[in-house]
Amino acid sequence: MKTIIEPFRIKSVEPIYVTTREEREKLLAEAHYNPFLLKAKDVIIDLLTDSGTGAMSSDQWAGIMKGDESYAGSPSFYRFESVIRELTGMPFVIPVHQGRAAEKILFTIKSGKGKYIISNTLFDTTRANVEFAGGEGVDLLCDEGRQPSLVAPFKGNMNVKALKQFIADKGAENIPLVIITVTNNSGGGQPVSMENIRAVKEVCKANKIPFFIDACRFAENCYFIKQREKGYENKTVKEIAQELFSYADGCTMSAKKDAFANIGGFLAMHDPELAEQSRNLLIITEGFPTYGGLAGRDLEAIATGLEEIVQEEYLKYRIRSIEYLGEKLDAENIPYIKPTGGHALYIDAKAFLPHIPADQYPGQALSCALYLEGGVRGVEIGSVMFGKYDDDGKLVSPDNELVRLAIPRRTYTQSHIDYLAEVIVEVFKKRREIHGVAITYESQYLRHFTAQFKML
Repeated sequence: MKTIIEPFRIKSVEPIYVTTREEREKLLAEAHYNPFLLKAKDVIIDLLTDSGTGAMSSDQWAGIMKGDESYAGSPSFYRFESVIRELTGMPFVIPVHQGRAAEKILFTIKSGKGKYIISNTLFDTTRANVEFAGGEGVDLLCDEGRQPSLVAPFKGNMNVKALKQFIADKGAENIPLVIITVTNNSGGGQPVSMENIRAVKEVCKANKIPFFIDACRFAENCYFIKQREKGYENKTVKEIAQELFSYADGCTMSAKKDAFANIGGFLAMHDPELAEQSRNLLIITEGFPTYGGLAGRDLEAIATGLEEIVQEEYLKYRIRSIEYLGEKLDAENIPYIKPTGGHALYIDAKAFLPHIPADQYPGQALSCALYLEGGVRGVEIGSVMFGKYDDDGKLVSPDNELVRLAIPRRTYTQSHIDYLAEVIVEVFKKRREIHGVAITYESQYLRHFTAQFKML
């Protein structure tokens, strides 16, 4: 069949309040033109993030009821640990309340002044935790990944040649960790090939640098490998995932993505000394090592979600739903990062709004326009999220100015996607009427969460 249906039935629903344009104008002004500051009830289609916003399955809800809330040694932890060990092959599994808690622990230990953490592309919280610990995050994305309109199978890859050169220039002793994000979130949700994972591992091993995976969307990445990389077409997604993890010394994961959970995450590794250091920090900041800031019911939900995410009918539908949105935009020549990624569609705000310069934040302006037009909430990934200031206070912008529309898992139907496409098309028709924005307030770290703006 040409139509790929949602491979699930809806068992419970929640209402959407449909606001008017006039209401949204007032609400956005009250939120200082930052969609993060809107109340969720005032959003029609919420694509701010796919993190923790998905719908859990009946088996996950059943697990909620089975969750054991013992402070220490809960059987729910041991099921959680067993599922992750089988998937990753890593013996040391440390639960945390969400992915950035794993990053905080890992980079408190591994980052520091004069240290470089290398990635294909670090996401916002990862970079913030690297920098908060005193280190510097370095992105070494492949050349294809820097060209939004180029269609290539693995635009999330790390530039291996640049990695070797960076190690030679800075010294392996100053690089305590290399971490690859799968899929590459900041780079458009683009996948990383197994060939690239192996190549990076070989470089790290030769230089005695630990190699980690940011595994938030590992299953979506592995499905792309199955579809696009020779030799994997007949392997299951779980088998591909097990191979991918076999090359890593450790991983961080927000279970709010590819484990369908509303909260939670983990840090896993092979190194017993690093595991002991991590558990010591865990006890100080998160909780006892067998619950790590989570309720037992959350541990059960995550374990079940990790089993469900590798089901290929679901992943086929998931990837296809993003492609479907891309095809709607192609029909109107609307620029976005191509090909479509695994969890989101990324509008190229720089090409969408060429009349708005980077220092007037075109991605933020486009995010506001999408909300005003149709109550759609996305997130800017550009000069607001990743911009820096030089010594003279001038904005240093990243390569891309994007708006990410992250699709929550098992939450919206095809008609919601059709509506979303109509909103984007309408905004594109009116794009010359959109003005830039200026920052009126910003915090030192992760400013995009709480920044305030004014319309220009």
